[in-house]
Amino acid sequence: MRLLSYDLPSMTPRLGIPAALLAATATLAIAACGDDDDATESASRAAPAASEFPSPNGRTLLQVLNEADAEGPVISPSGMIIPEGEYRYGFGVFDVGGEQITDAQVGLYAAPGRNGEAEGPFPARIEDLSVEGPFQSRTTAQDPDAAKAVYVTSIDFDRPGEWRIGALVHSGDTLQASLAPSAVVDATPGVPQVGDKAPVTHTPTADDVSDLSQIDTRDPPDTMHEDDLADVLGKEPVVLQFASPALCRSRTCGPVVDAAEQVKADYADQAAFIHVEPYQDNVIDKGASAPAQAYGLETEPWLFVIDRDGVIQTAIEGAFSAAELESAVQEVVD
Repeated sequence: MRLLSYDLPSMTPRLGIPAALLAATATLAIAACGDDDDATESASRAAPAASEFPSPNGRTLLQVLNEADAEGPVISPSGMIIPEGEYRYGFGVFDVGGEQITDAQVGLYAAPGRNGEAEGPFPARIEDLSVEGPFQSRTTAQDPDAAKAVYVTSIDFDRPGEWRIGALVHSGDTLQASLAPSAVVDATPGVPQVGDKAPVTHTPTADDVSDLSQIDTRDPPDTMHEDDLADVLGKEPVVLQFASPALCRSRTCGPVVDAAEQVKADYADQAAFIHVEPYQDNVIDKGASAPAQAYGLETEPWLFVIDRDGVIQTAIEGAFSAAELESAVQEVVD
């Protein structure tokens, strides 16, 4: 099996706000969700061993991928803004019909430039995006395309520029190969990252509006509109989330806001949780809201977990699980 071309359409096109993060061309599928109080069955699982995938041994990315027996599923990255250094690389896996695959064994490979030596494998764990029943919104439950899981691994992008990304996927006894859209490292400055001081900006609160639907498209509105970021930044830990549950094209915003609501239930007295809609007046055509502009955002959703000194300790573009968020929050409240 030979993969002869890198000329794949990008699945995370820059659309201003939002970009389709988890799948721009593939539609996410999710099983019907109930409104009961039982937690949704977890689909999270650990990454496979690196030994289950071929070693690059100085070969190019295409040479590694050509070990596969067949072409594999669609690999769609969940982020576009990639800083130099160690990076949490999230992505979705889809069949050719656009249905999300939530149980694949995937190892990623990365290579600098077209003919650079491949690095990897980087086995991916699977993060379940479901939450406990009381924290699941109607927005998520009634959305047949709501995101269900995100694959996560860590890649060290040790130089700026274009990086080619590929995947080997185990399917029974068959090894399948897929090319993903290239990663362009450090191409879009302006979005604050880990170690940066979080920009100070005002965020709307419940006291500023007559109806929470004016500042929250979730149904029902969440409880993360109690604090103005400008009042709490640098004084206590902050979980700052930019997401539009009703308008998000990637269908990940509803699940991640639900995840933040679940984590807030356990940490509300230790950190400020703030949800900001990224569109001005909740209208896409009006462009980014003032807080989103202050953070230089052109995609959504985004998560920033900020310590009590106002320094960003976690920055995630795209989907994340409640378990990932809780781990990030524990780092800043301990």
